[in-house]
Amino acid sequence: MVKEKEKQETIEVCPECGSRHIVRDYERAELVCQDCGLVLDDNFIDQGAEWRAFDSEQSDKRARTGSAMTFTIHDKGLSTEISWKNKDSYGKSIPTRNRAQMYRLRKWQKRVRVSNATERNLAAALSELERLSSAMGLPRNVRETAALIYRKAVQKNLIRGRSIEGVVASSVYAACRQCGVPRTLDEVSDYSRIKRKEIGRTYRFMTRELKLKLLPTKPQDYIQRFCSELKLSGNTQNKAIEILKDATDKELTSGRGPTGVAAASIYIASILTNERRTQREVADVAGVTEVTIRNRYKELNDKLGLNITL
Repeated sequence: MVKEKEKQETIEVCPECGSRHIVRDYERAELVCQDCGLVLDDNFIDQGAEWRAFDSEQSDKRARTGSAMTFTIHDKGLSTEISWKNKDSYGKSIPTRNRAQMYRLRKWQKRVRVSNATERNLAAALSELERLSSAMGLPRNVRETAALIYRKAVQKNLIRGRSIEGVVASSVYAACRQCGVPRTLDEVSDYSRIKRKEIGRTYRFMTRELKLKLLPTKPQDYIQRFCSELKLSGNTQNKAIEILKDATDKELTSGRGPTGVAAASIYIASILTNERRTQREVADVAGVTEVTIRNRYKELNDKLGLNITL
């Protein structure tokens, strides 16, 4: 099939002899005139042979590309790695007499991958970032964004005098806000080993130095997640969004914590749709106190004219 492709003629014209017999030589990556031998292009891109595969196993064996580049690995996943399995490329077991050599090669491969202090820092930090993101259940795009923010902090030498865990937690918090998957500082602190106050201080410093443009979180951003954890229906979720929309139009959310307003609107919506949840249940999910929910509930009930009686 490759040979047939090599013999395929094109409509290109040779500038030397005017011949149209131009051959694409994929083995040498050249574009050659078949009549006079003139090389028209010596850096020709191989568009790829049309491999025929009858199942997924054959497709994997014939694939000529590796995994995609990722910022969550210190070398971006582009370096080679010697597998811990004692098998060769054909799947056969490596003889016992050669296993000691493979062990030494594997050990030196790990040492070569992390060659300087910056890479050692990235390797430790990105491992912590993956652990924290996995514990919080964050999607892949948030992890990639957090890794990119941390790399920028390393390039600008912002990590000097600060703990790796603190900068990682701040990067994750910033990435959540940037990707529209908001998490509170308390949630990040619960899964991290760093206190809330230090994460907030480091986050503000990084935002200023890296000039990150992050919009304030809105109560609507928390509705879906809170309703899902409370096992509320779509009708209740839509009702809570309507209440928030009316409250925003009347500027009742200005100067209020977004999680508290979101929790109060969910509490009111659950009453209106006969899926009532207690203030304690909503407070535990939202990470606020019952007093906050009661205060926001009274404001929304009075100003929006809902006339809900408990």
